[in-house]
Amino acid sequence: MAVKKNRLGFIVAGLLLGILIAAIDNTIVATAMGTIIGDLGGLDQFVWVTSAYMVAEMAGMPIFGKLSDMYGRKRFFVLGIVLFLVGSMLCGTAHSITELSIYRAIQGIGGGALIPITFTIIFDIFPPELRGKMSGMFGAVFGVANLFGPLMGAYITDYWHWRWIFYINVPLGLIAFALVVFFYKESHEHSKQKIDIWGAATLVGAVVSLMFALELGGNKYAWDSWIILGLFAAFAVLFVAFLLIERKAAEPIISYDMFRKRLFAASSAAALFYGAAFITAAVYIPIFVQGVMGGSATNSGLILLPLTLSSVVASQVGGMLSSKMTFRRIMIFSASVFLLGMFLLATITPETSKLVLSLYMIVTGFGIGFSFSVLSMSAIQGMELRQRGSANSTVSFLRSLGMTVGITIFGIIQRNDFKGQLTDKLGGAGQAIPANADPQHLLSPETRALIPPQVMEKISSALSLSVDHAFQWALIPVFFALLSVSMMGAGRMQFSQGPSARTKGQSH
Repeated sequence: MAVKKNRLGFIVAGLLLGILIAAIDNTIVATAMGTIIGDLGGLDQFVWVTSAYMVAEMAGMPIFGKLSDMYGRKRFFVLGIVLFLVGSMLCGTAHSITELSIYRAIQGIGGGALIPITFTIIFDIFPPELRGKMSGMFGAVFGVANLFGPLMGAYITDYWHWRWIFYINVPLGLIAFALVVFFYKESHEHSKQKIDIWGAATLVGAVVSLMFALELGGNKYAWDSWIILGLFAAFAVLFVAFLLIERKAAEPIISYDMFRKRLFAASSAAALFYGAAFITAAVYIPIFVQGVMGGSATNSGLILLPLTLSSVVASQVGGMLSSKMTFRRIMIFSASVFLLGMFLLATITPETSKLVLSLYMIVTGFGIGFSFSVLSMSAIQGMELRQRGSANSTVSFLRSLGMTVGITIFGIIQRNDFKGQLTDKLGGAGQAIPANADPQHLLSPETRALIPPQVMEKISSALSLSVDHAFQWALIPVFFALLSVSMMGAGRMQFSQGPSARTKGQSH
């Protein structure tokens, strides 16, 4: 018995390391991007470094989730680790932004396998009474990644070299690889099934078209340019084709049958709306602190500390409560607190103290945190073994899609409002600010020192109002998240699902 428990501990350690390197990677890279551009050049192409990773990750999530249902979790988790590590090592050797973007896409494919499959394995190997606790622990990893990623990225870049932000993944990934390969043994058989090739192709094409349209629109190309309109048109055509193909596919990547289950459909919708609102808070709180309060951009991890810590706590609490009450009750409380937190953030002004802002962040983070652990469990609850991977990856995909669409839409709202406010407060001088100007760069400590105090006050006021308006608009997806979770029904963690899950967990 002790040996089996130890084996389970090794599996958990491997999964934690695997999901940690995938979750923390983007935050580290974002921190070092200025140094990377200074070394490799390509200022006009740096957006591809992030876009390539996100496109590959999002496109891979539902595909790897389905494949893990068909052929087993282990092989695709291991494949994800290998691809992520190969991509990391190649990124460390990049000599141009183009090379780095290509290698980041390889990393993204690996990340698309790691994140959803990890949560599915947890559901497979742990008994129901422990799933909540473990999901809370793994959900907290994302909070830890958001906290320590920027700090690690800054330290490694300043004291080692930016290439080490990629090389550091290798030893951690190799340990995760070894632990999972040697200690995780799946206890069920898998039969070969027909792969939905056309479904995969149209889904990838649709995601790629949408991501590039959102990333390039308003930055490299105007929103009404033929390139952006063409990308949106390609997304629409390919997405409709995907929906039609999935209706007739023998083994669809995303099965419509899953959405007929009330709990899964409500959890998926909630994940989409939570993602859209969460990313708005995570992006614009640091901008407010830096641009309005005069904080430093280098301590972005510390700026979000109250938000991060409260979300980590809520993730753990949500996981534990899942074994005691319905998912609906937990998530209605979560969405209500989230709604209150976003409402409070929408009231901040230049006169708001850092203490009050921290309290608002604590409320917001506590509301967000439940979704990290609970939605992953509620989406899988009641699913057959060979649907769990697809179900979990679909929820992860929709959360990422919500974040991408959310930051694009609310980013447009904030930038346009910021420029309009500047024009009103500064007159013609406000027109000199580009529509896509980044407030973090515009209001850096170096820039602020060169601006007269009376002008600085007006710019800070304009930025504060524009961030407030972004938070006000972000209340809409939070409201829809509350509406979604209210439709979850009476579903709760089930403690009797055929063979003992405890036996399964100890057999691995």
